[in-house]
Amino acid sequence: MHSAIKAILLAASLCMALPSAATTGSPAFDAMLRQAESVRSADPAQFESLLGQLNASIDAASKPQREQLQYLKAYQLAYTGRFDLGIEAAKKLFDQTDDVNLKFRSGALIVNGYAATRDFTQGLRYLDQTLALVDQVTDPDLRHQGWSAAGVIYNQVGQFEQGKRFAEQMLADQPSPRTRCFAGALRLESMYGLGPLSGEDAAIETLMQHCTDVGEIMAANFARAQLARLWGDRGDHSKALSLLYEHLPEVESTRYPRLIGEIHSLLAEQNLALGYRTEAEFHATQAIRNSTGIQHSLPLVAAYRVMYQSAQQRGDTAAALEHHIKYAEADKAYLDSVKARELAFQLIRNETQQKTQTIELLNRQNEVLTLQQQVTAKSTQANRLLIALLAVLLASIGYWALKVKKMQVSFRHLAETDALTGISNRHHFTRRATAVLEQCRKANDQVGLVMVDLDHFKTINDRFGHATGDWALKAVADACRQACRRDDLLGRLGGEEFALLLVGCDADASVALADECRRRIAAIDTLPSGHRFQITASFGVAGSRNCGHAFDALLAKADDALYLSKRDGRDRVSVQDAGGTPQAALSG
Repeated sequence: MHSAIKAILLAASLCMALPSAATTGSPAFDAMLRQAESVRSADPAQFESLLGQLNASIDAASKPQREQLQYLKAYQLAYTGRFDLGIEAAKKLFDQTDDVNLKFRSGALIVNGYAATRDFTQGLRYLDQTLALVDQVTDPDLRHQGWSAAGVIYNQVGQFEQGKRFAEQMLADQPSPRTRCFAGALRLESMYGLGPLSGEDAAIETLMQHCTDVGEIMAANFARAQLARLWGDRGDHSKALSLLYEHLPEVESTRYPRLIGEIHSLLAEQNLALGYRTEAEFHATQAIRNSTGIQHSLPLVAAYRVMYQSAQQRGDTAAALEHHIKYAEADKAYLDSVKARELAFQLIRNETQQKTQTIELLNRQNEVLTLQQQVTAKSTQANRLLIALLAVLLASIGYWALKVKKMQVSFRHLAETDALTGISNRHHFTRRATAVLEQCRKANDQVGLVMVDLDHFKTINDRFGHATGDWALKAVADACRQACRRDDLLGRLGGEEFALLLVGCDADASVALADECRRRIAAIDTLPSGHRFQITASFGVAGSRNCGHAFDALLAKADDALYLSKRDGRDRVSVQDAGGTPQAALSG
């Protein structure tokens, strides 16, 4: 999933609601408000100028007009990348306004802001509050804005089917031309997340033209970037460069850092593919500059990768190492953000389920209490009914108490388990490993730590799709689990990276078990996935005898050994020796 799609849709979804109905107060002020509404994303410079004029005339404005101006100010802050300030301004308006339409718009702006800053937990919470108002919103354009915010954040957390559903709701609800542009872009993002976009060139070109016709150059260039990426993936890099360079001035005129950063990142990749290192490094530098403050974006990862590969091709080892370190940090931050998005969605879904069950329980209790009050006024029959109702109440409380207990156990399991493979997630593995290491330190027991990283995993995803990649991850987890002993710990650290903590194992025993895992992984039959390919993994081993019992130290040393395995050809096991230097141990 490329962050440009997400970033531009965030900006686009900010622009969807049309001017609200005319308000009482100064007609001139109202006219400027309408003009500002109409040029928000089409002409950012004029929009900023109009806001200045509106601020200067604020004394003539009515309360509804002031609130609408407050919304536009919050919008401008978010549009120019100052999301924290934009969110606070929109939340203040969301809490204070009595206008349902304006409250709904503010809620959508808050959701988009939290999506842009990757605070998905808060974003999903405000989404629930905002969509709860949708039945009171009669203006279809406002409804579309709320659905757009929902589609954007669901795509952000990887729920692409949900995102596609909201986009298609908008397209089926007689949208305005501008909304049709944004809904088409949102649907394209969802489809990209669900699988390769083969054969979509004509549809993307139609979307580009439609967005250009309605003056939404940001959305048009989002589609243009996607088309250039498809051409580049097919090897037609010159054609992709021609398309991107032709519209680069138009992209930079938007003054939107995320779009500019994405296009420069894409230009860097295409130039490097053709061997134009100078141009590639220039555009990579521009992409990095425009990605300031965006720590978890794929454009930033791609830009650092281009800088690293270009320096490597030039033979500048020092620069290549420096850029590779930054590339590795950016790539890890991106992978961590993917996991955080998944956890945020699971957390909000569980919160929603718990709230629903709590409401059901309270409703049942209220029903019982109401019946109690009615029964109190009756004679013998009322007493008998009261006893029966008390029994129902006790049974209901016991039932729901058991239900809540089961939910708590389920939530704990979700918080500790990797949803895809069923083994410990990074947080749970780290916590358990730290505790076990402390026990072993006190008992003077040896411990081995093994890091596992699948070889060429991105190639599997690119060739066969993410569903096949997920199948491979589960198969690898099963292979490692079968090789482990009862007291060994197995966890997924993120992406295609796993770790094992081997209690009571010295370095030789740890290497032997790691090699057993390596052989089991290499022997996996991939035919049940629907494709035939080879799975291999590289291993790094560190032992407490040489590295101590501190988890972070063991992990770092095992990681060093893992990098040796990668460097020496993959599908092998490397181990830290007594001097702290990684050395090869076993290979396939």
